[in-house]
Amino acid sequence: MRTFIAIEMPEEIKKILLDAQKQINTEKAKIRPAKAFHLTLKFLGEIEEKKIDEIKSALKAIRFKQFKTALTEIGVFPNESYIRVVWAGLDDSENNIINLQKEVDSKMENLGFKKDTRFHPHVTLARVKFVKDKQDFIKSLKEIKIEKKAFKVSEFKLIKSILTPEGPIYEDLAVFQD
Repeated sequence: MRTFIAIEMPEEIKKILLDAQKQINTEKAKIRPAKAFHLTLKFLGEIEEKKIDEIKSALKAIRFKQFKTALTEIGVFPNESYIRVVWAGLDDSENNIINLQKEVDSKMENLGFKKDTRFHPHVTLARVKFVKDKQDFIKSLKEIKIEKKAFKVSEFKLIKSILTPEGPIYEDLAVFQD
C-alpha cells in the first residue's frame, strides 16, 4: 500500500489555500490542483501491510509537542526556470517542523527507508505539466495574496493513499498527538 506521514491542514487554513489555488492562472499553465492540503513529512511509497505496525510503533516513540506555524508565501519547485509544483510555504522560524521531520526521517531510516536529503515546509497547491510563458506565470503567482494566518499543529498522521483517475483518496491509518 502507498503511504506517507503528514500534517493535515485545519479547515480554516484549507479555505485560505483553496482561495490561493483558485488564483493560479490555468491559461498560462497546465496544472492539476491538489485536492487535499497537507504537509508531507515523509513519503514512504509502496509498503507491505505487515510493516504498518512496525511503522506505527516507531512513530509513537516520537515525543511530539504541539506548536504554532503560519502560512507564508507562494513558491515553486524545483525552480523558476523549470516549474513542476506551486506551493504555499509554512513558517518554521523555530524549527518545529524541521525537527519533527528529522525525527520522523530518523525513525523511518531505522526501518530501512531512504533518508530524505532535502525538505522544505510547504503545502502543494498544484502540480504543473506545462507553462507557456514562465516569466508571466511567475509574475501572476507573485500577485497572489495569501493570508499569513497562524494555526496550531497538534498532531501528525500516517496516511494511506489510493490512486484513482479522479485523484488520490486518503485514509488515516494512525494519528499521533502530544
